[in-house]
Amino acid sequence: MRKTILTGDRPTGPLHLGHYVGSLKNRVDFQDKYDSYFIIADYQVLTDQLSKAENIKKNIKEIVLDYLSVGIDPDKSTIFVQSQIPEIAELTFLFSMLITMARVERNPTVKEEIRASGTKKASLGFISYPVSQAADILVVRADAVPVGKDQLPHLEITREIAATFNRLFGKVFPMPEAILSQTPTLPGLDGQKMSKSRNNAIFLSDSPGVVEEKVMKAITDTKKIRIDDPGRPEICNIYQYYLAFFPEKAKEIKPLCEAGKIGCVACKKQLAEMLNEFLDPIRKKRSQYAKKPKLIDEILEQGRKKTRKRAAETLSLVKQAMRIDY
Repeated sequence: MRKTILTGDRPTGPLHLGHYVGSLKNRVDFQDKYDSYFIIADYQVLTDQLSKAENIKKNIKEIVLDYLSVGIDPDKSTIFVQSQIPEIAELTFLFSMLITMARVERNPTVKEEIRASGTKKASLGFISYPVSQAADILVVRADAVPVGKDQLPHLEITREIAATFNRLFGKVFPMPEAILSQTPTLPGLDGQKMSKSRNNAIFLSDSPGVVEEKVMKAITDTKKIRIDDPGRPEICNIYQYYLAFFPEKAKEIKPLCEAGKIGCVACKKQLAEMLNEFLDPIRKKRSQYAKKPKLIDEILEQGRKKTRKRAAETLSLVKQAMRIDY
């Protein structure tokens, strides 16, 4: 039997090029190697965007469209919505008995996410959502989780909870391993981390005109003012995009930039053209799927049924082990 993996996204809006480079591209490959579960973590949106709950339903469909457009196949993988699997909530409650609040509060990723959200009084749900994430992972008894380095503290909590449960009640859960992304993080157009909230992202669904407009506004090497000024591609956002999507072209661009033989405007125009060529088939598939809203509902229902079957098995094993299967 193939090993099981789980990964996914919060439905806060459409996905961008950073998601593609960091995870989506790998997921397309994983679905031929693993029993792949892709969670749309809608309850986790409520931890820091409670006032925007009315957008979640629309955003769920946006994410499914992005998944389908890049090649995630619902006949190979399982796409499901977190809130439609009630066993996750029950498992979250049981797991909360296996870890202290102090341990969760020490999680550096949670601290950073609370700081970045700007909230002065984080809710209990926000502080303890790594426990919910542990339930997401362990409800399907995942053997591995594709993550970036910033998510490793969350996975460590999952492993601690699994280990504590297995020690107290007998082995039910695997110890999920991290599958670390080997791809460098793609910067946003302003050089910061690419993020919807920072308005510095190129989305998979952006039109050709929007892509070109965004690329032309991107920050480059501030010391390269004239065409013949020698550039520093290693600090240029545009060059990072060439490296991520067009590595052969990057080899060609680098010496030209360093020698002052190509200007930033020409470099940006060329990148915009190449990105639009890359995105054209993705946009086309997305448009085709967008005309079939019933298909998206069918895919999510198919994922709900498969995941609930697996989750029910897990919860049954948990309750038997804990002697609370009454």
